[in-house]
Amino acid sequence: MASDVCSLTLAELTVQLKTLGEPAYRAAQVFDWIYKKHKFSWEEMTSLPKSLREKLSAQIPFPILIQKDVRDSKDGTRKFLFQLFDGQLIETVFIPTKKRATLCISSQAGCKFGCSFCASGIGGWKRNLTTGEILGQVIWAMRVCQEADVTHIVFMGVGEPFDNYENVMRAIRLLNAPEAFQIAARRITISTCGVVPGIKRMATEDLQIELSVSLHAADDDTRSEIMPVNRKYRLNELMNTCRAYAKDTNRQVTFEYILIKDLTCTQKAADELGRLLRGWLCKINLIAYNPVTEFAYQTPCEDEIKRFKESLEKRGIIVTFRMPRGEDIAAACGQLRNA
Repeated sequence: MASDVCSLTLAELTVQLKTLGEPAYRAAQVFDWIYKKHKFSWEEMTSLPKSLREKLSAQIPFPILIQKDVRDSKDGTRKFLFQLFDGQLIETVFIPTKKRATLCISSQAGCKFGCSFCASGIGGWKRNLTTGEILGQVIWAMRVCQEADVTHIVFMGVGEPFDNYENVMRAIRLLNAPEAFQIAARRITISTCGVVPGIKRMATEDLQIELSVSLHAADDDTRSEIMPVNRKYRLNELMNTCRAYAKDTNRQVTFEYILIKDLTCTQKAADELGRLLRGWLCKINLIAYNPVTEFAYQTPCEDEIKRFKESLEKRGIIVTFRMPRGEDIAAACGQLRNA
C-alpha cells in the first residue's frame, strides 16, 4: 500500500498519480484541498472526478485520526484527543492569544524518556507517528479552530521529536513548503529533552526552525533524578553541544526550566543555572510545575518564582516566564498524555 497522502511531498504525490495514469496537475489540486482548504478525505475533494476519488481512496489513504474527545479551557485553550489506526492515543493543544495561535503537536504515541514530572511518559512508549499522523493534527486543528489561524507550531506534545527524527523533519518541510502549509520556519519549534545526536544533526539541516531544550536542572545529580536522559547525555556534553549549535547556526537556543518547589526553584539552583548560561547566545524560559495526579511535586509560590527570575536577570541572562495555559483541562506543560 502507498504511503498515506499526508506523508507525501508534492513531487512524490505527482509520481504516485502518474503511476495511476493521472496528469501531474492533479497533485497540485490535491495539495490545495488538503493544505489550503483543510480537507481530510477524498470524498470532500469535489473538483476531482468521483471515479478518481474512489481510486485514490483505495490506493493512497489518508492517515486515520479519530477525534475521541475535545476539551475547552476557560482561557480559550482547546485540547484534542485523537485515536490512531491501531488504537493508540495522542493529544494536541490549540493555544490562541491576541497576536498568535500556537498548535502544540505530538510526535510519538507515548514517550520512552520518563521525565519524573511529565505525564506523557507514564504509560511508556508505544511507537513513532508517521509524517501524515503528525501533519494530520495540524490539518484537523485548522479545520476546527476557525476562531484564529494557526500561526506557530511547537513540537512539545507527547513524545521526543528527535527520537522520531526522519518523520518530524519531513513534517517540518511540509509545514514550511509554499505548496503546503507555508508556515515560516522561524515559527516552528522543536523541543527536545536533550538528545545530543539530534541537536547535532539539526544543526546541519539548513532550516531556520527554533530549538528548545528541556534543561530543568543545572547540576547532573538533580537532572539525572528528574530526567533519566541525563544519565546518557550528561550536562557538560549537552551544554557543549548547544553552544556549538548556537555558534554554527548563529541561532539562539531556548532552555526550558521547570520550577519545582524545594527542588529546582531554590537560590542554589538559580546560582548554578546563572553560572551555566551566562555569556552566550541563549535564553531561559521558566515554567511553573503543573500538577499531575501521579506525582507528589509542588508548585512554588509567586514570590519564589519572582526571586528566581530576578536572580537570573541580575546575571544578564534573558529570562521569560511561560504563563500556564489550559491547566483546568490538563493541557498545560507536562500534563499531556497518550491516554
